Amino acid sequence: MNPVIIQRLSFKCYKYNIPLIPKLLSLFIRLIFNCYLSEKSNIPKDLILGYGGLSIVIHERTRIGLDCHIDQCVTIGGTSKVYEVPIIGDSVYVGAGAKILGNITIGSNVVIGANAVVIHNIPDNSLVVGVPGKVVKSNIKKEDYV
Repeated sequence: MNPVIIQRLSFKCYKYNIPLIPKLLSLFIRLIFNCYLSEKSNIPKDLILGYGGLSIVIHERTRIGLDCHIDQCVTIGGTSKVYEVPIIGDSVYVGAGAKILGNITIGSNVVIGANAVVIHNIPDNSLVVGVPGKVVKSNIKKEDYV
């Protein structure tokens, strides 16, 4: 069983205005997988959640590209002072415990290291580590790190 599959079903029910079912499916995901994936999120079906999505929180307005991998204990969302939320490009790997916060854009083919706190825009083909997250290498290939 995969929380992404259940969330996609929940999103379809939400999109077609089926009452109560989307909220119940989101609650089911939260109880069984300890993961917050809102019924309003349009999450791609090829998203991979490490360890079954354990403790992952993804804001409902966050846009995630294709072929992304998000490890456990990751938070992707906004801040209390800014309405906008992160936009994540294609083929991004987010390491365990990383936080991606605020009105930022993560480029494609990016690797975000474990426990990094990303609060600034990240260009394509970058390796990001640290608190706050800084680009330590550019022009990388994701396959070299993951």
